[in-house]
Amino acid sequence: MACLELSKEVKLKGEEMDCTKDGTIDLNGKPAIRETSGKWVAGIMILLNQALATLAFFGVGVNLVLFLTRVLKENNADAANSVSKWTGTVYICSLVGAFLSDSYWGRFKTCAIFQVIYVTGLALLALASQLYLLKPKGCGDRTTLCGEHSTMGVGLFYISVYMIALGYGGYQPNIATFGADQFDEQHPRESQSKVAFFSYFYLFMNLGSLFSNTILDYFEDEGMWALGFWASAASAFAALMLFLGGTARYRHFKSSGNPLARFAQVLVAATKKSRLETPENEDDFYQGEDDDDDDNTTGGRKMLHTHGFKFLDRAAVVTSRELDNQKQGDHNPWHLCPISQVEEVKCILRLLPIWLCTIIYSVVFTQMASLFVEQGDAMKTTIANFRIPAASMSTFDILSVAGVIFLNRRVLNPLVSRFKKCKGDNTGLTELQRMGIGLVIAVMAMLSAGIVECFRLKYASNDCKHCEGSSSLNIFWQVPQYAFIGASEVFMYVGQLEFFNAQAPDGLKSFGSALCMTSISLGNYVSSFLVSIVMKISATDNMPGWIPGNLNKGHLDRFYFLLAGLTLIDLVAYIACAKWYKNIKHSEKIQEHEEVDKCEV
Repeated sequence: MACLELSKEVKLKGEEMDCTKDGTIDLNGKPAIRETSGKWVAGIMILLNQALATLAFFGVGVNLVLFLTRVLKENNADAANSVSKWTGTVYICSLVGAFLSDSYWGRFKTCAIFQVIYVTGLALLALASQLYLLKPKGCGDRTTLCGEHSTMGVGLFYISVYMIALGYGGYQPNIATFGADQFDEQHPRESQSKVAFFSYFYLFMNLGSLFSNTILDYFEDEGMWALGFWASAASAFAALMLFLGGTARYRHFKSSGNPLARFAQVLVAATKKSRLETPENEDDFYQGEDDDDDDNTTGGRKMLHTHGFKFLDRAAVVTSRELDNQKQGDHNPWHLCPISQVEEVKCILRLLPIWLCTIIYSVVFTQMASLFVEQGDAMKTTIANFRIPAASMSTFDILSVAGVIFLNRRVLNPLVSRFKKCKGDNTGLTELQRMGIGLVIAVMAMLSAGIVECFRLKYASNDCKHCEGSSSLNIFWQVPQYAFIGASEVFMYVGQLEFFNAQAPDGLKSFGSALCMTSISLGNYVSSFLVSIVMKISATDNMPGWIPGNLNKGHLDRFYFLLAGLTLIDLVAYIACAKWYKNIKHSEKIQEHEEVDKCEV
């Protein structure tokens, strides 16, 4: 093993230290030394990096639609469409970043490159806005209109915002996985820290967005766009410097090569052998050319054979001709694949049903940034002479996330662990169980929103034109639905991050994190589709439909109850998929000598 070889190389230095057992390496490609790499020193730097990068992103994204309407003078429909395309690009770029990370660059290099693109895009946006778009000075608030813009100014604006989409999208799925890489899952204490990291990662992401949704939102809404954009650029630059500052401390996994080729090889080999019978003895499958537990084919630990998708097992069946070819040193990966490579394909196929069940939850989650805001805007939003922006109610979502993370880690999980300990199981709630709880709470959120809407309509005026504040029901009645959404996020999205990171093959960890972002993206598209279908069906016979421009003439409550019903159906499907799912199995590392786990430095 590499760790043993390193210990022999430096044996004369006399100081003995542990190496990590999960195969991580340091910056120089040598086995990572436990005491001088990774752990919470590196983890905290990555958490702070995430908070600053998220602050910068939402400093642009939260008011982008207002910038398009007030500064670039687009109409509401065009501006909303532009923001939807931009948001979709962010999530598509997450797949690009995950692919490059898992296949070629590795997570550290990918995060660094995309963060440089991100900072450059933010700086270019601030420059373009200040020099070309915000003319006359001070325009872009509620009253002062901006003048005509040059083609160059508008072009620079769109180049910059799509650089931001590329940079943030490519960076985001990798930073979560890279942070988890800093903890050795085969070490008892570090494995617990790895689970905790995902909760703190989501918390820090929300704390970053909290500052954007309050402080930066206020300045930009008052027309100080350049100040807000420069603040975002400075925050992203600080995040990049902080990330690079931990370079010597980080642990790394090697990239595994193009997974698409590996998947295609399995499918082609299995198809060519469709008439062969699979052996009953698992040892008869082709195990690969390496005896070590580090499998070069899949870029990580060897995966053990599992039952299911038996058709794919044929790709690892050794024929007499292939046996002869092997003796001559001739191996064709399109004819014969190691069973670990076959299991990699099986693993992804098993993850897909679970992932599909998370899309409906993302539909519920997206209502917080759209219909919740419209609903709140039609409620009483004033206290004395102070007006509460409807969008600022998302603060209660963030506070709920922080509170539930604390309760889950300090109260709920220890209680469940103690209860399970009586039955011989020392673990808390599994990732799948937590995701199921998240779906249950999401149903409660939609029911709460629907009930509030029923009462809002009861105290609403139907004669209003714009209907802002047209109901005497106070906006703080929305607090429960925001709190429920926040609580569901902790169980669903944190559970997703942990689940996909733990269950994705070693060579596809970033892809697992990208699945979470893709779920949110598809949730946006499905939500738009549902709204269109509902309006087409409900707006008949001169009826305004469930979600008209004047909410007081519609039935938004029915749409919320529809989402609650769809989430219940999704919960039933999810439970069936969760029971069917089989966990990934890795080969255990057997140590014959204590020296194998030591590095003498």
